[in-house]
Amino acid sequence: MAAIARWCITHRLAAVLLWLLALVGVTAAAGIAGSAYSNDYEVPGTESGRAATLLEENFRGQGGDSDTIVWHTEQGSVRAAGVEQRMTAMLDDVAELPGIAAVTGPYDGATDAAQEQAAQGQAAQGRHGQPAGGRAADAPASQSSAPGQISEDGRTAYATVTFDRQADHIPAAQAKALVDTAKAAAGDGVQVELGGSAVASTEAPSSHTAEIVGVAVAAVVLFLAFGSLAASLLPIATALVSVGTAYAGIALLGHVMTVADFAPMLGMLIGLGVGIDYALFIVTRHRKGLKRGLPVAEAAQNAVATTGRAVVFAGATVCIALLGMLILRLGFLNGVAIAASLTVVLTVAASVTLLPALLSFIGMRALSRRERARLTEHGPQPELPTGFAARWSAFVERHPKLLGAVAAVVMLVLALPTLGLHLGTSDQGNNPATTTTRKAYDLLADGFGPGVNGPLTLVAELDGADDRLALTTLPDALRATKGVESVGPVTYSGGGDTAVLTVVPDSAPQSQQTSELVERLRDDVLPTAEHGTSLDVYVGGITAGYDDFAQVIIGKLPLFVGVVIALGCLLLLLAFRSIGIPLKAAAMNVAAVASAFGVVVAIFQWGWGSELLGLGRAGPIEPFLPVIAVSVLFGLSMDYQVFLVSRMYEEWLETGDNRRAVRVGLAETSRVINSAAVIMIAVFLAFVLSGDRVIAMFGIGLAAAVALDAFVLRTLLVPALMHMLGGANWWLPGWLDRVLPRISIETPESRDASRAKIPWQRASDDEQLVP
Repeated sequence: MAAIARWCITHRLAAVLLWLLALVGVTAAAGIAGSAYSNDYEVPGTESGRAATLLEENFRGQGGDSDTIVWHTEQGSVRAAGVEQRMTAMLDDVAELPGIAAVTGPYDGATDAAQEQAAQGQAAQGRHGQPAGGRAADAPASQSSAPGQISEDGRTAYATVTFDRQADHIPAAQAKALVDTAKAAAGDGVQVELGGSAVASTEAPSSHTAEIVGVAVAAVVLFLAFGSLAASLLPIATALVSVGTAYAGIALLGHVMTVADFAPMLGMLIGLGVGIDYALFIVTRHRKGLKRGLPVAEAAQNAVATTGRAVVFAGATVCIALLGMLILRLGFLNGVAIAASLTVVLTVAASVTLLPALLSFIGMRALSRRERARLTEHGPQPELPTGFAARWSAFVERHPKLLGAVAAVVMLVLALPTLGLHLGTSDQGNNPATTTTRKAYDLLADGFGPGVNGPLTLVAELDGADDRLALTTLPDALRATKGVESVGPVTYSGGGDTAVLTVVPDSAPQSQQTSELVERLRDDVLPTAEHGTSLDVYVGGITAGYDDFAQVIIGKLPLFVGVVIALGCLLLLLAFRSIGIPLKAAAMNVAAVASAFGVVVAIFQWGWGSELLGLGRAGPIEPFLPVIAVSVLFGLSMDYQVFLVSRMYEEWLETGDNRRAVRVGLAETSRVINSAAVIMIAVFLAFVLSGDRVIAMFGIGLAAAVALDAFVLRTLLVPALMHMLGGANWWLPGWLDRVLPRISIETPESRDASRAKIPWQRASDDEQLVP
């Protein structure tokens, strides 16, 4: 590390230019190549996955994204001549728009062909489960009609619009043209709203308000901590360069593997948080070196050689936790894991290469004017932890049992909502109430029943006349099944060996009743219909696919969590030569994750303040959230564990006094840990402003975890437990000590000499730590 820092300081201009060149080059390449994100939840080997494969192979004409135009009138009927004429003219205009393959409206007389098109379209519905339909993607754009597109009370109607490509590949201008053309028909008592994946893309905020707010708050906190504008800007500049490079790199990554559309934003969320924090730790160490009278170059080199090692170690734990998702062998999560890990790797690299170069540029301005004046007037002086940090450390030492019990109760209470965690997939019914997609969803649910927003798709493989005969009896059996609202007509593929029909549940896509219907169909209804034949019928569609995805993740989650915990414990075992430290860290990490999920469940699943925060209606927690969140939270929790315990371990090696080690370690690190936590919390919470429900879940979950980790676990529960356990904290069997390889986070010889020679003792009256 020292050699890397020395080169970057000696060739500081080259180091800065190399990073800027990387940023510009990767960004330019991403701009030329464009993005290729994909939210592919399909899990190979599941029933819904098989249904999707059959649809893709035998109904290729339904490959485009299907969106919905809904209109509603409070008075009169949508069949009124004036309304019909205006809506028909609007649908004609929509059919002429670029990129539109088909439009299925409710007014013309329904034909058999139109019914088939509607049924096939339902089978090929978009991500958000909106009703879909239309002609084959290569058919000329025109209007047709399908039955049942006018509600029984005559006040709500909808048309389905099929694009000639999937939502991820639809230009923003085409989606906006659809919205503008449809909305122009509103007025005179007629409300027009739109739903679907392409329409949802027009609601995504184009500004970077979340990032700007997070960075601004971080800048204020850094300035208050350092008192130097130059020093406070360096962590932000380092994080922005590395995260910007990673953001563009993730766009390129989407061309070679499946990467979810929220992966860049997630990477930015994680990267800004850890990037600013890592740089903060190094700058803090650099400033201490300057105050001790070290030259600028030596202080920067020493900061990277000491704290930089801890940064690399902490970053490695985050990456290991993230890459643990690869053991799940789910393509959707593989891309997220690699994208997030790429961001962390670049932030660590920038912290130990770009940052020392920038520190050498600003020289002594890393200190405030007052600090520079004091240094000039009085010379180098030891910097002792005083004030609240010292008093708190002594307070914890005197009352470890009481404070430990309070911290444990707080974590337990916050974790209780996690017991009611319901995994599922949010849809446009969870969007903020002001969005057109949410309004369209609600109008459809009110007019046609909640199930119309998430129909099930049954796909059958046929082999002979017996299978066809058995299939003809299936619709009647489905209509008699509990939980089924309606059943569409059977549609056969061109070769006649595959058939599809649509089942509309009488419950919402997210409800437990719909999931139970899927199980009922698979376990009871379909096996009865298939009995005695070679007929195979698979339940697919959005709801079934998400249920399968959630079940696969739930089944693999124990293995995943076990692997992440084991790897984290192994790293800490190697670093601190102790059995107790890794076990406590694992327990603390589990507590942080459970409590953070309790907060997420209360806000997003129970709806406590979700509408008030602009996060939409309460709904289930995304099935992939636990996996990604566990990876990130375990990594971030390990960061604070490393920075806190490494200082305690350093003191333990020199004195063998556990009470002193815990007291000194907490007093010297709590301020910088708390400052880092405030920055990370501000960055994470700022992403609530992104307008994306998934990103908001991550932001609130990570912010809650960091807050609890820094202010309850690391500064209260962990030191309390370490005081109670005494020397047992550092116990390691002799035989294990001999066989384990030795690694060091901060070498004892690189420790500040002035600090090493200060004899510490407690002052009982004012709770200060004094030399």
